[in-house]
Amino acid sequence: MYAECKGINEECGVFGIWNHQKAAELTYYGLHSMQHRGQEGAGIVVSDGRDLRSHKGLGLINDVFGEVKFDKLPGRNAIGHVRYTTAGGRTIENVQPLLFRTQTGGSMALAQNGNILNSRLLRAKLENKGSILQTSSDTELLAHLIRRGGQTANKKSIAAALNQIVGAYTFVILTEDKMYAAVDPAGIRPLSVGKLGDAYVVASETCAFDQIGAVFEREALPGELIIISDEGIEITRFAPRGRRSMCGMEYVYLSRPDSDVNRVNVHASRKNAGKELAREAPAEADMVIGVPDSSISAAIGYAEESGLPYEMGILKNRYIGRTFIQPSQELREQGVKMKLAPVRSIVDGKKIIMIDDSIVRGTTSKRIVKMLKKAGAKEVHVRIASPPITHPCYYGIDMSTRKDLIAANYTVDEIADVIGADSIAYLSESGLEKAIVKDKTIHQGICMACMTGNYPVTAEETEQIFINS
Repeated sequence: MYAECKGINEECGVFGIWNHQKAAELTYYGLHSMQHRGQEGAGIVVSDGRDLRSHKGLGLINDVFGEVKFDKLPGRNAIGHVRYTTAGGRTIENVQPLLFRTQTGGSMALAQNGNILNSRLLRAKLENKGSILQTSSDTELLAHLIRRGGQTANKKSIAAALNQIVGAYTFVILTEDKMYAAVDPAGIRPLSVGKLGDAYVVASETCAFDQIGAVFEREALPGELIIISDEGIEITRFAPRGRRSMCGMEYVYLSRPDSDVNRVNVHASRKNAGKELAREAPAEADMVIGVPDSSISAAIGYAEESGLPYEMGILKNRYIGRTFIQPSQELREQGVKMKLAPVRSIVDGKKIIMIDDSIVRGTTSKRIVKMLKKAGAKEVHVRIASPPITHPCYYGIDMSTRKDLIAANYTVDEIADVIGADSIAYLSESGLEKAIVKDKTIHQGICMACMTGNYPVTAEETEQIFINS
């Protein structure tokens, strides 16, 4: 199922700003606030109304832009991107935004968060019709679809191109005179719209708005195409709005706790998940600790609900990146060694409830439990603030294949043995939904495909789009 999607799996961040004299600089700050979404490449494209200029590179955004003078990127309009790639896709050609120039005008830049499920089919179709693709990024496919027949990027050509794509995505597109933003019909990947004075801003997370002083205006809704120009903002639709299935992992792990995703605060949802977990899976212990950083909110909620003290039992080295989105197992394991350390005087001789947001492969959890017991912990009871991850994600998160997912291959008791825990328990699917979905008039549902195997976008849709395009 979805065999064509395994080559390019991304979890990235996009940002765009229209009509601000410091567009490039503010884009830098917006991307900096979303560095957690991708650490392998970053780029900015700026428009002065006549020309598009680009700067991008491999590495963290400070590495890419550390020596850049922003007056060398003039213009009032800009888009930017921070990128994570799987092994094999880490080349400068794939770093976004991708910029496409024409001799007759109509240049455009594109940035994407998510994954195109029918990318392999579309690539073959485009190549058969004479297109020459320069990258392995599926983002480039949209540019070729827009430009088919010599069309320029406009509302009609972009909508027609988006209707040939199946997947979970947000796109931000910049031309000389407009900025476009689009969200997939199921609304799996997040995108918000804000304002900064007379400037419009779009971003994968609202923490980017806080960083630059922008004010949240609205969520970009499923199937919407938003067009921003000097005339203002136009909100149209390229596809019928489906039932929203916002990615549950945005709340569990991916987003910053100070972000609001679909009008739900991430910290609050994680804390609620911890409380639900305490009700569902209590344990006799002396304290509750959380695995920094994304599990801290859930650990606080668990401690409050259980009446146990919350302690800082694990210390994080702030200068090490996220192990979950490292591109190889070797780098992930080395990252864990450097990243986390037990606080020996706190855990020694104690029975501990260790809260983590999720377990994917199990190697990180095994190493942390081993560290805690080596530091003197008497018992370590692991509690996971999400349901077991049993299926791959095809929507833009690197969750490998089922054979690499520990919960797909072992029972709960077996997982406890594998990672060396005295016990383990997961939050139920209903518990996670209860923690996140408070107002069903706003938040219709969440995607838990990696936990349930119920994919909101199916292989049948992929095939049908290809047949009809």
